[in-house]
Parts: sequence; C-alpha cells; structure tokens
Amino acid sequence: MSGLDWAVLAVAIGAIVGYGAWRSRGVRTTESYLRAGADLRWWTIGLSLVATQASAITFLSVPGQAYVDGVGFVQFYFGLPLAMVILSAVIVPVYHRLGVYTAYEYLERRFDRKTRQLAALLFLVSRGLASGLAIYAPALVLSAVLGWSASVTNLALGGVTVVYTVLGGSRAVSRTQSVQMAVVLAGMLAALAVAIASLPVSLGQGIALAGALGKLKGVDLSLRFDTRYTLWSGLLGGLFVQLAYFGTDQSQVQRYLAGGPLAQSRLGLLMNGLVKVPMQFFILFIGVMVFVYYQLAPPPLFFDRTALEQARDRDRPGVERLERAHSRVFAEKRAAIERLLAPGAGPAEVEAARARVREEEARDVALRREAGSLVARTVPSADAKDSDFIFLRFVLDHFPRGLLGLLVAAILSAAMSANSAALSSLGATTVVDFYKPRHPEATDAQTLRVARLATAAWGIVAVGFGGFASLLDNLIQAVNVLGSLFYGPMLGVFLLGFFVKRVRGSAAFAATAAAEAAVLTAAALGRVGYLWYNVIGCAAVLVLAPALEQVLRRMPGRARSA
Repeated sequence: MSGLDWAVLAVAIGAIVGYGAWRSRGVRTTESYLRAGADLRWWTIGLSLVATQASAITFLSVPGQAYVDGVGFVQFYFGLPLAMVILSAVIVPVYHRLGVYTAYEYLERRFDRKTRQLAALLFLVSRGLASGLAIYAPALVLSAVLGWSASVTNLALGGVTVVYTVLGGSRAVSRTQSVQMAVVLAGMLAALAVAIASLPVSLGQGIALAGALGKLKGVDLSLRFDTRYTLWSGLLGGLFVQLAYFGTDQSQVQRYLAGGPLAQSRLGLLMNGLVKVPMQFFILFIGVMVFVYYQLAPPPLFFDRTALEQARDRDRPGVERLERAHSRVFAEKRAAIERLLAPGAGPAEVEAARARVREEEARDVALRREAGSLVARTVPSADAKDSDFIFLRFVLDHFPRGLLGLLVAAILSAAMSANSAALSSLGATTVVDFYKPRHPEATDAQTLRVARLATAAWGIVAVGFGGFASLLDNLIQAVNVLGSLFYGPMLGVFLLGFFVKRVRGSAAFAATAAAEAAVLTAAALGRVGYLWYNVIGCAAVLVLAPALEQVLRRMPGRARSA
C-alpha cells in the first residue's frame, strides 16, 4: 500500500478504537461488561445486529460467491424479515420479562439445567469455530497487502481483537459498531464505484452481459432438495436458520438485550430485517460487476497469486499450458461478447452470440477448475478453489491510492465488529450459563474477572481454528454450513419451551441431543442442501420430545425433572 493508504487506514482504525475506548470507559461491573448497561437505542441496536453479521467474510467471500454463482445466494436471506417479525412478537418479550443475560437462562426456568447447558454448549461450539473463520478472512487481506504469511496475520489480528474485546466487553462492542458500519459502507460504495468505472462498456451493457451468463438469476423456483439456494430453501430453511440465529445465538441475543424498553429491541430487530436483504444484494452485485469486468479484460488463470506462483515454480510447463489455453478462450469469448453487445444486431445474431459466450464461459470455468487442481496437487498447503481471492485480487490490482486504504479499513472494521461481538457473547455464555450456576456465591468483581478470562480463552480457540480455515471451500458458505449444523436443534428446544407446555426437562434434553445427531448424520450423507439441516433439526426436536415425554411418563418410579 502507498503512504496515503496507510494514513487512511490508520486514521479510520484509530478513530474506531479511540471512540470505543472513550464510550466504554468505566466498565467495572458485570452488568455493563456483559449487557452494555441495557441503555442502547433502537438504531444502535439495529446497526449492531447488522454489523455483527457483516463480518470480513461478507465483504471478501460474498463477491467471490457472486462471481462464481451469481446473485442466487441472496435467497439465503429471504426468510429473515419474517423471522424478525416473529421474534419481535413472540420471543423478545419473554427475554425482557425474565430479565435474562443469555437466551439459555430461559431453558433452565422452562426445563432444567442440563437442557440449558446442552443448548449453551451447542452455541459455544458453533460460534467458537465460526469466530475462527471470521478472524481468518481479514487475515487474508493483511497477508496480501503486507506480504506476510496468513498464519502470522491471523495471529496478529486475532490478538488485537481479543485485547480490544477483553478490555471493553459488550459495551465497547455495541458503542463502536455504528462507526464501524459507516466505514464499511463507505468502503463498499467505493468498491462498487471502482468496479463500474473500470468497465470498458456502459453499465447497462454490463448488466445485460451478466444476465446473459446467468449471474443475475436471483430466484430459483425449483423444488430440488439437493440445490443449496432456492426460493423455498430460503423462505423455509432460511426462516429457520434466522429464527435460530437471532433467537438463540447469544452473539445476536446479546445485541438486542442491551436495549432499555422492549420497544427498542423490537425496533432494532425490525430495522435489521429491512436492511439486511438489500445490503446483501448490493454486495453480491459488486461481485457481479467484478465478473463482468473480467469478461472484458484478461482475468488471472487463478486468483490466488501466491499459490499460482508456487505452482509455477514446481510445474512451469503445466501452468504455462493452461495460461495459453486460458488466453485463447478469453480472446474467443471477448469476440463473441462484442458481437453480442454490437448495436443493430438482429435477434438471430444476438442469440447465436449469446450461445457462443456461454460456451466459451463453460470452457473458461473448466480451465480454472483444472488450474485449481494443478495448484492443489503441486502446493499441498493451497486450496483448489480461489473464490475467496477474487475480490481481493481485483482490489489490489485496480484500486487507486487512498481508496485501497479505505477498503482495507472497511474490511478490518467489519472483522473487529463481528469478532468482538462473537467473543463477547462466548465469554458471557461461559460465565452466565456454566460458571455462575456452580459459583452462586461469587462476587461481582470475581464474575467480571472470570468473564474477561473466558473471553480471552475463546479468542485463543478462535485464532487456533482460524489456522485451518484455508482448507475450506468458500468462507461465507463454510460459516453458514457450520451454523446450520447446530441451529436447528437449538431453535427446536426453544420453540418446544414456548409452545409445547406438557414436555419437561428429560424429554427436551434427549430430543435435542437426538436431533443434533440426526443433523450430523444428514450432513455426513450429503444428500440435501445445508439450509434444510435447520428444518431437520428443529422438526426432530418438536416430534421426538412429546413422544419421549409420553414414554417417560409411563415409566413407573421414574424421577422427572420439572
């Protein structure tokens, strides 16, 4: 980066950290550390919810997802607005009435402690691992910009995030997220402007080309269960995952429990429901514009430049053969695109050109896949897929001085926001759901100290797991798949508590454990798209628990939990 980029980056990050330190001064009680003092307004809650979801993975991986598969990923969020309405009407009032610190406290009051701690454990595992992915994503940025290894940047960024969160807790997280979102929005607007300005054709022609290649198909009406993103998986599976995420995942629950009156939490959730889908489409559209740019300008054979150069050192003839073939395909595709976009072309000519463009694009995809296989074969530490590097490569190659620093600041801001929120919630859950029940006599000072230690410990776990993130396919999908492995049973036990009054603790516990086993089995078999894991897990709890309750009631002399 240039000196100007470093200056922009330093000012942006320094302002965020300074503002957070100033607004979170005086954090000396467990209440303010775990729940931000419960005095936030709805717009702060709404921005905090959006910022907690919008990790660095969102801004690095989602454009790459759009480059490869188009905007269909937006269907994942179609169930979110409805989920926000249901949560605001049903679940949030219960949490406020009970005055809980974590969502899992409700489960002990409704069932028993073992059910509470099982759900809390599922959260700790899923969020702890997901935090590792969220730390690794911005480490890729620093690695590419600074030339350091990803493991070093992963450790450095993770360390900064842990220190930042341990000192300020939930109060520091919530107070700074509005500023972080402003930096993120500025960075992504700059990214879209650069992508559009880089096009050698008009925006309208670029959109037409993207449509011809299927990148703007935002809704899939098919009923196939083995397809990841369809209208139905988004509305139903997405509804379940969003209900689970915002209703049972402490990283989100902690955000809206920080509001004062119930109305503030409700309005914050509804704001999130209105903002998230358009924001996600906006980020996907940036990826589509990057895709269009590389249809008209020579793209790299493989977007992970470091891995490609390492492969070249070990198999130069193989890499050069693929690069020559890639150049020929690009030239032929570019000629077909010019015929497709030529003014005055008749319908028959346009259709013939469109078919040729699609044919050449299929050849290009096959060559890139072959290049990925060569990279993975010759560089064991590298991944065969480079989608997480697509947007980063475009940024490094085409952003002017100053804007590169702004975008890096945006990505790091998103990382700090999401990671600090996750680590804060992990520390809170560890203390409230595991430490406090076993040490009810602990003073507030002792509890606060344990909360800070637990937050630091989960930070170490996250950084450690981040070291394995390079082995995964696509980071944004990896995060969502990971969540879907646990969210269904978590949502199921909460819905059981809210709506099925006759089921008690032992049946709820056993059904939740069995449902989790069913989800893991479905994932191992790989027969259905991961969004359906949420439906399977939730339905399994709701079906099994009443049946188990009847069995347990008929067992003579059986000690039952309340």
